[in-house]
Amino acid sequence: MAVEKRVRFKSWWLPWALIAPQMAIILIFFFWPAGQALYQSVLQQDAFGTSTQFVGLENFKALFRDDTYLSSFKTTAVFSVAVAGLGLSLSMLLAVMADRVVQGASFYKTLLIWPYAVAPAVAGVLWLFMFAPSIGVVSYALREMGFDWNHLLNGTHAMILIVLAAVWKQISYNFLFFLAGLQSIPKSLLEAAAMDGAGPWRRFWTVQFPLLTPTTFFLLVINIIYVFIDTFAIVDAATSGGPGKETAILVYKVYFDGFKALDLGGSAAQSVVLMVILVGLTVVQFRYVEKRVHY
Repeated sequence: MAVEKRVRFKSWWLPWALIAPQMAIILIFFFWPAGQALYQSVLQQDAFGTSTQFVGLENFKALFRDDTYLSSFKTTAVFSVAVAGLGLSLSMLLAVMADRVVQGASFYKTLLIWPYAVAPAVAGVLWLFMFAPSIGVVSYALREMGFDWNHLLNGTHAMILIVLAAVWKQISYNFLFFLAGLQSIPKSLLEAAAMDGAGPWRRFWTVQFPLLTPTTFFLLVINIIYVFIDTFAIVDAATSGGPGKETAILVYKVYFDGFKALDLGGSAAQSVVLMVILVGLTVVQFRYVEKRVHY
């Protein structure tokens, strides 16, 4: 029977001193802003910030009577499923291919890692230029093939644009973890499966993919959080929520209503709802999705 080893400190204050920097970061950058959002969500301020009135849950009631806010839930759902599904699938495929490359493997992997160094706003601008209806090289190629691309007028085209930009920005992060997961799988398992007559496709689904489920589950959680929070700059740079709010996801609407419409109370209430949704999705993932994970 294995005996659990515990680290014991001679001084009672040393453990607290070691975790103090991390606790300070969490309190300052997570709990303090969350508390401020909760406080502001029950207040109503005028556009100039000269008067503040306590309104209780009125900001939340107004949100769920707003059709544009309710439609942003559908927009966010479509966007999150598309980005997470496409991003994880492509990055896993690239990782599998990179794991098999022998010549030029380092150069190939370096090229796949580069997009992660690009800021989200820059990624949005890059894809905006490529798909610009008048000067974009991709939109020009599409017109030559008989497809009239215009994300400024077509909501579906605008959604495709921000999905591609968001997937491209995150694919390097996913690729690194999938590649590390693949390289940690013992080669003897794959060789045994090959000796039993399993081809590459069967070896992947019966050996590699089950062993990658912890990595896949981790990346699923991270990608959902990424879609709900870190894609704001991409949407703002590429489409600004247009056309006609067709790409106004929840996090962009928090910004638009707070900083452009100057509805600080309503914007704070939206941020609280967004925080509750993220916590709820994370709990659901750990409670139900993790059951399919094989550690």
